[in-house]
Amino acid sequence: MKFCTAEEMRRLDHKTIFECGVPGVVLMENAGRGAAVLTRQYFGDLAGRKILIVCGRGNNGGDGFVMARIFHGWQAEVKIILLADREKVQGDARINLDIVLKMGLEVIEVREEAHLEFFNPAEAHLIVDAILGTGLNTEVRGLYRQVIELINQADRPVVAVDVPSGLDADTGRILGAAVKADLTVTFGLPKAGLLLTPGENLVGRLEVVDIGIPPHVLAEADPGKELLLEDTLAGLLPPRTRDGHKGHYGHVLIVACSTGKTGAGAMAGLAAARTGAGLVTLAVPAGLNPILEEKVTEVMTEPLPEEIPGFLSARALDRILDLAQGKSVLALGPGLGTRPESAELVCNLVESVALPLVIDADGLNALAGRPEVLKKAKREVILTPHPGEMARLIGRSTAQVQADRLGAAAAFTRNQGVIVVLKGYRTVIAAPDGRLFLNSTGGPHMASGGMGDILTGMIAALISQGLTPVDAARLAVFAHGLAADQAAEEKGPVGLLASDLLEGLPGLWSRFIA
Repeated sequence: MKFCTAEEMRRLDHKTIFECGVPGVVLMENAGRGAAVLTRQYFGDLAGRKILIVCGRGNNGGDGFVMARIFHGWQAEVKIILLADREKVQGDARINLDIVLKMGLEVIEVREEAHLEFFNPAEAHLIVDAILGTGLNTEVRGLYRQVIELINQADRPVVAVDVPSGLDADTGRILGAAVKADLTVTFGLPKAGLLLTPGENLVGRLEVVDIGIPPHVLAEADPGKELLLEDTLAGLLPPRTRDGHKGHYGHVLIVACSTGKTGAGAMAGLAAARTGAGLVTLAVPAGLNPILEEKVTEVMTEPLPEEIPGFLSARALDRILDLAQGKSVLALGPGLGTRPESAELVCNLVESVALPLVIDADGLNALAGRPEVLKKAKREVILTPHPGEMARLIGRSTAQVQADRLGAAAAFTRNQGVIVVLKGYRTVIAAPDGRLFLNSTGGPHMASGGMGDILTGMIAALISQGLTPVDAARLAVFAHGLAADQAAEEKGPVGLLASDLLEGLPGLWSRFIA
């Protein structure tokens, strides 16, 4: 499912109106009517019910006026609260305001806090929020904030028009105060902020209305943003021929582990095997190799030279480069440790290895403060940071990353030319060609150590089977969350281990075979 920013939606509207000749008032009519129809579908027959429609003076309010007229035709008892002087309502919204006035609908102007005595949302059976649209980019204050808070306190069902008022349509941030809706009807395409937390928590059920933007306009102005769903990923995994053997499905090399963190490398290796890689080699500090040979069976291990027992350094570089010959992909970082010697090895490998790279965990920490190394990579690079690691990579705080996850991932990808998989709820995948993807699977049941190691192995294994790095990231992220969802359904949402995902992985892949 495609999604967009507020500015991208405005461009689509502009093109439809000024290049295709569809009047704006027609788009408004389609939006309001579609929202009204969905409201009736969701809440049932509206005849005789008191509906309070709270409108701003812009196009969002215009959509509310259309809904008011339609509800009135359905025999609902409609009251309109206009948070402005009616003379300041202009354009298409003004046309629809004049219509409801001529029809005799009640329109009460609430222009200042003293007028709030006329505003009692608790009297309504249903409230429509048509106050602020997608153009909001500053904190809600004063009268508008009081109205939003009164709506939320009324404990009545709420329908939000396009976006809940007070929500940043691009980031999902709450701008001071925001309406909490039971149903949000958005127009044309979903806005990014409706899919991202905390905004997603205010949306309720999300529905999308086709307002009449011509298909060729949508196709030509594809925003390059997509919510990952199963049907969008079907067919990505190549079919296996009857004479296929392990040599056909790639050889994953994983450089990982340090003292106390052997589990990270083991999980990455097992995940690669469970994702269908023909062969997997786990290269670890020599002193830890006996431990890994006990931990894994189907995954091969390779001892690497070490200077400090249990940790890798640049001394291992030549051996790793030898091992990389004939391999399909290198996964780097799970449990590697943060010693300066290990960080130096990571940077040397990024510059030297002629394989696609999947870098996670301590591999990312090694690049913090020197991301310019990534531009020296010989092949495609996928980074899989969690928000804290992303913050270290870009020199900002975790809170700043979380406040604009799409923007943080997109900016780093644009600057460094790598693929970024920014983990967390609604994992973001940013591709160097400008495309952005949001994941729709997974949740808080994945909040345990090792989940990222599983994902690293899965991405590497899909690359080894011939998927492009972007497609490997898309499919791995979705399947990773799906496997966790299924494991949580079977075992419960609390106490789920990363390794619980491994048994379920083979049963998922048939869904995605071409």
